[in-house]
Amino acid sequence: MSGGTSHAWATVGPLLGELIDEQIGCAPHVLSRLMVDLHANAPTIRQVAAALTRGQRQGLLPLPSPLPMVPAVVEAFRGLDLSARDRALLFALAVTLTDELEPLLAFDGRTAEDLAASAIGGHLDLHAGRIRLQDRRLAIWISAGMGSGEAARVHARLHEVFARQRRTIEADWHRARASLEMDPGSARELTRIARGLSEAGHADRALMIAREAAAHAAGRDLDEARMVAGAAAIGGGYALEAAAWLGTLFPHGTERYRLQGLAGLLIAQAHLQGSVPEIDLEALRPASDAPEDWYSIARGAALAVPLCAERGDRRGMRAWRESLRYASARVGVESKLRDPAVALAWLLVGESEEDDAEGTGPVTGGLMRALTSALDGRIDVGLRLLAHEDALASGVDPLVEGFERSPLVDAYRAVAHALLLVWRGDMGEAREHLLTASMTLPVSMPFAGLGVVLARRLDLAVLGELGPFARALTCALPSAQRIDLLVDQGIEAFLDGDFDGAAGFVRLWRELGAPQTSFAVPGLEEIRPGGDEEPAVRLIEPPEVSLARSLRTRVATAPDVRWHSERDEVLRAARTLRSPFARARIEAMLGTRAAIRGEAVVAREHLRTALSLFELSGAHAWARSVVRRIATLDADDASSAIDPLAACRAAWSQQLTARELEVAMRAAAGASNREISEALVVSVRTVEVHIGRAFAKLGVRSRVELTVLAHRTNQLL
Repeated sequence: MSGGTSHAWATVGPLLGELIDEQIGCAPHVLSRLMVDLHANAPTIRQVAAALTRGQRQGLLPLPSPLPMVPAVVEAFRGLDLSARDRALLFALAVTLTDELEPLLAFDGRTAEDLAASAIGGHLDLHAGRIRLQDRRLAIWISAGMGSGEAARVHARLHEVFARQRRTIEADWHRARASLEMDPGSARELTRIARGLSEAGHADRALMIAREAAAHAAGRDLDEARMVAGAAAIGGGYALEAAAWLGTLFPHGTERYRLQGLAGLLIAQAHLQGSVPEIDLEALRPASDAPEDWYSIARGAALAVPLCAERGDRRGMRAWRESLRYASARVGVESKLRDPAVALAWLLVGESEEDDAEGTGPVTGGLMRALTSALDGRIDVGLRLLAHEDALASGVDPLVEGFERSPLVDAYRAVAHALLLVWRGDMGEAREHLLTASMTLPVSMPFAGLGVVLARRLDLAVLGELGPFARALTCALPSAQRIDLLVDQGIEAFLDGDFDGAAGFVRLWRELGAPQTSFAVPGLEEIRPGGDEEPAVRLIEPPEVSLARSLRTRVATAPDVRWHSERDEVLRAARTLRSPFARARIEAMLGTRAAIRGEAVVAREHLRTALSLFELSGAHAWARSVVRRIATLDADDASSAIDPLAACRAAWSQQLTARELEVAMRAAAGASNREISEALVVSVRTVEVHIGRAFAKLGVRSRVELTVLAHRTNQLL
């Protein structure tokens, strides 16, 4: 981790938490932007955040430009008295698209030396041919005091400057901004400029220019500007903004641009609504039957297929796949577009029903190759592929054509990179990578919120609780998005030593259908509440991750009578794992079981191995939980005076149903079957059935053995 990144975390993190506590939480990348634009001044940031809409704080809408005027900005520049000339220059600097010094000198007429020595010299940063405001809050203050006529005159002068320099983009922008009435002549050129900027990855600037184009356009030109604005918005991760712009094209917008906007609208609505909308292909059929229009339909359907797969919606995936087959056949893009999109979708649901196909560019090319490599067991290869970002972003990707260099696609790569690091067992590095990405990218959008799930699990592994970044990312999710918070609560309780509470959370999670992401993330197999087996869920994971999960399940469910043989077999298999985190969890479970059986020497061996491996992986919270268990083993026997049944109840709740647990606890305390039946208001026969099942699950044959096991359990817990 670089010093700059560490400093940014130290600055942004505490403020993230404070804003959440004040009910004005911001997505990390939104707060990072506010930190830059508001001179990292905490009072100003709080006031501006409170003035923003929830969608703007979540990153679903772009920040307003200029940012809202708030009392802290007024106070910062109280007493600043500017001449008309200085006001005009500062406003020009605030609204121009470039920070190059030469155009601003041409606008103002003074030299750089004159400006540095002027009354506003202390507010300017002049360096290496660039000019910036020392405190960007001044742009808010200046803009708030400019009348519309005065602002228009500044834009008109800037238009003249850039026109003389033959700088078309800036000249057209300021020409449009100078016009107090509609200027249709500038709309088409601005739209063209915005499209180019969007495809080059400059989503915010493209959206700003497309908005201006839409303000001056009408008819077909307006529809094109709306489509470009929507595409730029979704490329930047602004799902609400994209849905607003692209939604205006349906159902009566110009057909060409309505169809071109379909892909972006599907992405936006899938994120906002939690599912991909169903659209009747017949309703989309182009009236002209033009190949380019059918290609737009094919690309929209091609995106819908993996979007459905991300969300586990197989029915929607198959329906959109049929639309994709038909549309792609009309324009002959089966191998170019359909096959890679379908292959990606099957990868995202953990199956492969068709021939593997590979596309080009960052998603169906680089990203899919990286995930495929990892799922084949070559995680390091996948990480190397993702590390070469420039190579991944190069080339046209038919699936995300026009979005190859967008923040949204960058966010997909960042989340995938963090996932592979988790699979490799590098929990600390994965957390650093994801938090760094979250400060600039909309990481809550990819893979149906996987980035948020990872952020939470990684915080729990490293910190033992949810930190400000994970909490802020959770707040940034639209209400329609669902993540398995119960497992997070179970892990937090488990790491804090509350095994009974952890079992309760896991039991409730199972009763609700055990919802989880398609990609395997660290769960809590250490806790196995009694009852039916968990429902079968097809997880997408490398072979080693699958092996580690099965080994944890074996340790958790191994009968006591077969303990030694099971331990030896599990240990041999665990030593083949390359992930330090995965092996550490198994060693910790083996140590716990050995301690419960009274095998203190074996228990310490496993727990100390687990401690070293957890520290190696960066999972410091898991390491601390092991330290506590070792300390318990080393504690004086006087600790056995603590009620043995309370600790035993927590441990046995992992293996027994609620009724079996209650019967077993009463039996261990010395109650007879008759006494238990009367206390629980059940028949003696029912008590016998429950205690028989408890004996079998705990690996004991009598009440005496049950009582001995209870006391051994207390020695650990």
